[in-house]
Amino acid sequence: MKAEGMPNHTTPLDEINPRQGQTQLCMKVFVQRDYSDGTTVRFQTLFPSELEGKLDKGAFLYTVNQLNANFAEAEKGSCSTYCEGCLACITAYLMYICSETHYEKCLRKVAKFVAEQNERVYMPRGLLLTNPVDRGLRVIEISILDQPMVART
Repeated sequence: MKAEGMPNHTTPLDEINPRQGQTQLCMKVFVQRDYSDGTTVRFQTLFPSELEGKLDKGAFLYTVNQLNANFAEAEKGSCSTYCEGCLACITAYLMYICSETHYEKCLRKVAKFVAEQNERVYMPRGLLLTNPVDRGLRVIEISILDQPMVART
């Protein structure tokens, strides 16, 4: 159910941005996209060495694999998604005023998953997982909140 006054592409979860000011000056770890299977949204499962001792490898793999599964579901074509596209075309895309697309529903699920993972796994360890949608689906950003940013020369 959509909140009143919000466009389709925003969710109430977008309002949740814990410690936003702190994340700008801390060390960040990036998990890159995996383009080995084409341009589908999929992230590498290689455990970053910067997270050694801060996060369990199993928890990291669960997070990345779950994100990959959610994005695979979002991009999967089915009878309902094709019908959705046809109905949108017939209504001159006006149907999107009152309904969300399958992709938007999956992105909402990703946002909820990221928020849950932050609350249960990442924040207690001094880490912050950023929704990949906020980074243009290019990377998964993990901020190490208790470690200052290192200047590179």
